[in-house]
Amino acid sequence: MRVLIVSDAWYPQVNGVVRTLAALAGELRAAQIDVEMITPAKFRTLPCPTYPEIRLSLFPGRRVARLIAASQPCAIHIATEGPLGWAARAYCRSRGLPFTTAYHTRFPEYVRARFKIPLALSYRVVRRFHDAASAVMVATQTIEDELLGRGFGGIRRWTRGVDTALFNPAQPPVYNLPRPISLYVGRLAVEKNVEAFLALDLPGSKVVVGDGPQAALLKRRYPEVTFAGPRQGADLAAHYADADVFVFPSRTDTFGLVLLEAMACGLPVAAYPVPGPLDVLGGEGKVGCLDEDLGKAARTALALRGEDCRRYAEGFSWEASARQFMANLAPFDKRTAWN
Repeated sequence: MRVLIVSDAWYPQVNGVVRTLAALAGELRAAQIDVEMITPAKFRTLPCPTYPEIRLSLFPGRRVARLIAASQPCAIHIATEGPLGWAARAYCRSRGLPFTTAYHTRFPEYVRARFKIPLALSYRVVRRFHDAASAVMVATQTIEDELLGRGFGGIRRWTRGVDTALFNPAQPPVYNLPRPISLYVGRLAVEKNVEAFLALDLPGSKVVVGDGPQAALLKRRYPEVTFAGPRQGADLAAHYADADVFVFPSRTDTFGLVLLEAMACGLPVAAYPVPGPLDVLGGEGKVGCLDEDLGKAARTALALRGEDCRRYAEGFSWEASARQFMANLAPFDKRTAWN
């Protein structure tokens, strides 16, 4: 079986969507499923306004059509609502081909944070994009409930996983800073609400791992914070494992892969009680603290046990995530579709 995935988010971007799709592709290929990707790497691009790390494909319609036809897949999944996603959607609709989509990002909230566009308008556009899909995959119950309330249909669950072999507590020390160490990992962008963490009055030291359009501004405003830059692989795992609490200030994430990575490294979580943390941590008071007072959550989480966090993270696997994804697809007869 050949599965085609279309995504506007891909390397060299480093974010949850890219890591999710890369992990998914790896699991599917390990299961002898042929996976092909259509990404911005195959197109001329320009930087996204206010977020130059994201590259937008220029006039992709005709080439997307040629690439899909050349691939002759048995199922098509459109991962993002960007130029490639819209072009693939248009092609599938013109040919009567079923496809699935995923709601990875609370895109309307991201747009409002940058441009003050009303949520109702953005959701109307995003709903139109997904309404044509055979299924819309979402990671959590909270996001499903939110989308149902906004008129979305065809919603199916697609959870996430974590590489527990890579992300584990047995890592070399990396910090030479006053303890306790409060850590943030993720993009430095306005929608991530990073300043809510940096402005907290917490004991010890704050460390930020990641990069993004707000990096220079935040470094100027908070010179006492250690900005470690982007980290990957074992280096990233070591930064998790040597911290004392993971602080997640975002109110806009649909899941938050970094939550699982932190817990897999034995790091308790502090976050707001919002979609993402509410679903990932659930009622597990042993692995994290959710509070509208983020500082209180961080101080309380310091008392939690790393072994409980690790045990909880071991319940999430990319293999199970890939099985869910495959069950949600809308495969079609390849011989009929491409003849």
